[in-house]
Amino acid sequence: MGSSIGDRLSSIGFAPMPDSGLGRKIRRVVGLIVGLIVVLVLLPTTVTYVNPGYVGIVIHRAGGGVDKVPLGPGLHMRNPLTTGIEEYPVFMQTLVLTKASTEGSSLNDEINVNSKEGQPISLDVSMSFELDPDKTPNLYSTFRRDIQAIQHGYVKQSIRQALQEVIGNEEIAAVIGPKKAEAVNQTQMLLSQRLAQYGIVVKQFTINELRAPPAVIEAINQKNVMQQQALTSQNELQKNTFQAQGDSIKAMGHAKAILAEAEAQAKANELLSRSVTANLVQYEMAKKWDGKMPQVAGGAMPLLQLGKP
Repeated sequence: MGSSIGDRLSSIGFAPMPDSGLGRKIRRVVGLIVGLIVVLVLLPTTVTYVNPGYVGIVIHRAGGGVDKVPLGPGLHMRNPLTTGIEEYPVFMQTLVLTKASTEGSSLNDEINVNSKEGQPISLDVSMSFELDPDKTPNLYSTFRRDIQAIQHGYVKQSIRQALQEVIGNEEIAAVIGPKKAEAVNQTQMLLSQRLAQYGIVVKQFTINELRAPPAVIEAINQKNVMQQQALTSQNELQKNTFQAQGDSIKAMGHAKAILAEAEAQAKANELLSRSVTANLVQYEMAKKWDGKMPQVAGGAMPLLQLGKP
């Protein structure tokens, strides 16, 4: 019972390693190898790399707090036991909400709203946005989720609400037709105001497709055809009216020209009649007489009234 461990090892054929310089070197090498292994295992968890175009949100696991200043791209040291890192992209992104499963999501992400008349409208929309790096910690503190979950949760609901407020005050024919661009601009303005507080900067909002019930579309098309026909008739009437007015103006001008010509001729005749006197007639006849008497009697003979010598 009182024998030492060395005695027992000796009894079974193992001799203890002598406490020499070689033994200490071996133990030192073994310690260095073990330490290196520990460092290699723990190093990836103590160093965090933030990718370009992203910022890192520093989360304190013990108290649940978040650093107000995010980490920029590059390598950063951290304590893996007490802190966590959530990366948020700060480059421009586009959220696509559509009925097609090939865009945006495998689920049906179309937006459904009602017009002023209560008619249902389905929309495929897209929104391009960026995250303000300085406000990303507040964004994470508010939602505690990754950016994809925020997009298809709060942002999608904000888009639906804004569209309902805008389209709900318009008739369906106006939204499909002349007021579509106005509806897009108003919706983008509302989204910019409501998402800015979370650091979501809206760059562009677009309605890619708008779908209404077939019966409504048919009624709108018929109305448009009737309006086009009425517009054509009105244009034809205006054309005929302008043509009649032009003909009337031409006739009036022609009549005025004839009247002016007649008045001019009358004035000329009056002046001519005033200028013709008996003496003038005798003078003209005298100029044309060759001095011979007519050879055939019985005819009227022009009489010249000669003055006294």
